[in-house]
Amino acid sequence: MVYEWMTAKPNRRLAAIFFPAIVLASVSGVIAQSTPQQSLLVLSKRNHTLSIVDPATLKVVASAPVGEDPHEVVASSDGKTAYVSIYGGGAYHKLSVIDLVAQKALPDIDTGALNGPHGLTFVGGKLWFTAEGAKVIGSYDPASAKIDWVMGIGQNRTHMIYVTADQKQIYMTNVSSATVSILEKSARPQMGPPPGGPGGPPPPGQPQGPPPAGPGPGDPGPGGPARMDWNQTVIPVGPGDEGFDVSPDGRVLWTANAQDGTISIVDIAGKKLLSTIPAKVYGANRLKFTPDGKLVLISSLRDSNLVIYDAATANEFKRVLIGHGAAGIQMQPDGSRAFIACGPDNYVAVLDLKTLEVTGHIEAGGEPDGMAWAIRQ
Repeated sequence: MVYEWMTAKPNRRLAAIFFPAIVLASVSGVIAQSTPQQSLLVLSKRNHTLSIVDPATLKVVASAPVGEDPHEVVASSDGKTAYVSIYGGGAYHKLSVIDLVAQKALPDIDTGALNGPHGLTFVGGKLWFTAEGAKVIGSYDPASAKIDWVMGIGQNRTHMIYVTADQKQIYMTNVSSATVSILEKSARPQMGPPPGGPGGPPPPGQPQGPPPAGPGPGDPGPGGPARMDWNQTVIPVGPGDEGFDVSPDGRVLWTANAQDGTISIVDIAGKKLLSTIPAKVYGANRLKFTPDGKLVLISSLRDSNLVIYDAATANEFKRVLIGHGAAGIQMQPDGSRAFIACGPDNYVAVLDLKTLEVTGHIEAGGEPDGMAWAIRQ
């Protein structure tokens, strides 16, 4: 009987070997294919997965596991690696890492005392992130595999982050402080001796002492390299400001305020609030400019509509029915489509940016949220 099963009936033996693998692939809904040169990355909060979606077919080509409570995702500049913030309401302290080419999870990044990593961006070869639980932002250098910079913000729930291409300005929304922070990198004045100390100015009424000594070891001295520092400007906006974006020309920042439904517009150069729009977008979650800068899309966790504003006039342009609430928004870089994560409906809505109509849905796991675009170099 054994000989018969092994030789005379090979089809039954092959079925016994391969059927479990087929069943597993069917259960997951994904039979892995190679990652396309451009791909949409979608996080599933319920499944704790990152899905790689082919934008041509709108199908998931592969999925990889990530940590519990994933919120935001960003791809490296070469499109080969994805980083995922594992948030936990400000309690967790790790970033999941996915190899997008091999389609597998890599070792996590432990952020240590920098609890609650959330907002992410990848600029200048580094991963920049907010850490809500520690009230800081930081950067991670993949080359050295170290967190190489941390800056205290001192605001409550610093949530989302934007870093300019030259890395000289950083913008953040601080949800519970109802503020926007603007950090500017600038040359730091040379530090002189303390008043009353050796070489410093004498106390009032005392005679002038000998001239100060020259620069000490390690001091740049006159004409030496300037020391750099960051200056923070805190701008009050609306309560619950969270989702925000910077216009493609870099002149203004729009942020949606979830608690009162308003939109705040900030003049970046002037570092001041320009206007507040009574948009009535209560529960606003994310806000994104279209790549041409003409429209602004706002999602709401509490509304069935995607709200669209005309950026030039700051007037509402259209509302599009997309589901029963939405979170993440991702623009296709060529400006043809936008993708909106509709968590309650367990799909990502596909919006044609020319017709402003929903043209399809992507099934990428339960409760989709954070998304990113990866272009492999």
